[in-house]
Amino acid sequence: MRAVVFEEFGQEARVREVPDPATSAGGVVVRVEATGLCRSDWHGWMGHDPGITLPHVPGHELAGVVEEVGSGVDNWRAGDRVTVPFVCACGRCDACAAGAQQVCEVQTQPGFTHWGSFAEYVALDQADVNLVAVPDGLSSATAAGLGCRFATAFRAVVGQGRVAPGEWVAVHGCGGVGLSAVMIAVACGAQVVAVDVSRQALELARAFGATACVDASEHPAGADEAVRELTGGGAHLSLDALGSPVTCAASVRSLRWQGRHVQVGLLPPAAGDPVVPMARVIGLELEILGSHGMAAHAYPPMMDMVRSGALRPDLLVTSTIGLDAAPAALAAMGTAPGAGVTVIEPAKEA
Repeated sequence: MRAVVFEEFGQEARVREVPDPATSAGGVVVRVEATGLCRSDWHGWMGHDPGITLPHVPGHELAGVVEEVGSGVDNWRAGDRVTVPFVCACGRCDACAAGAQQVCEVQTQPGFTHWGSFAEYVALDQADVNLVAVPDGLSSATAAGLGCRFATAFRAVVGQGRVAPGEWVAVHGCGGVGLSAVMIAVACGAQVVAVDVSRQALELARAFGATACVDASEHPAGADEAVRELTGGGAHLSLDALGSPVTCAASVRSLRWQGRHVQVGLLPPAAGDPVVPMARVIGLELEILGSHGMAAHAYPPMMDMVRSGALRPDLLVTSTIGLDAAPAALAAMGTAPGAGVTVIEPAKEA
């Protein structure tokens, strides 16, 4: 098969022929119809994830068609259209038994623990635990983003963040996850302040229903003061959807008393541990929460909102490219991530 491969961290990836993946017991091989280009893929390419061994094929948010089925798989057949959370759970550990497959103790992640979906085919583990059916009428390009960005944002806003109608929600960083969070919070009846340095990203956030937008480039120390002013004292819920010491601290400082901060964006080790304003956390009784994807069994409420039209993840897709354009697009994520979501379609011509 053709796949995007990098042999050194931070060095140019190339498209080349590699062996097709094999099915494992309990797993499947999926023919990739679409796979999202995510900042997490850039982190992996840069060497920020210690689980990656070289050479490596990135890619973790995908949709496609089941091509081969391994032994012990009961619920899936060749030809089924599927997507999958970026965390593939084992289904047997204590976390899985408690329904928390997104923090499975022995999880696998395509594009990180093993070769991913920037390829014509990808192997996925424990299909009966992890696969999610793609409904008729939902394109693969749209479904691809559900496994990481959209599902991650849904759980961060609805599950961990416990958003309620009428609340103020601040979203720091309006890439794929952030714009998804804006859309989801608005659909849940919240008022949203979107924060980013990109005018195009802020325009998209406003188009998706943000009440107010803040250009963080005008606030180099953090946009928290602007958020507090716009929200009349601070957000009830604030998300760092980018992942940097500045946005993490600004998100916490954006909150009103007993507000909730959810850390969604990955924080690169090279940037050091963020300085969290703990005096404010204590004095205002703030909650600090993490969010790490969403288990397959938790997808139905999100899928219901997609089917009803209350959520429009299709509007997040702003660009589709083929495999040949993927290496350059991956490298550009570090300096010019762009607005919206770029989807790679392996069958697409260059």
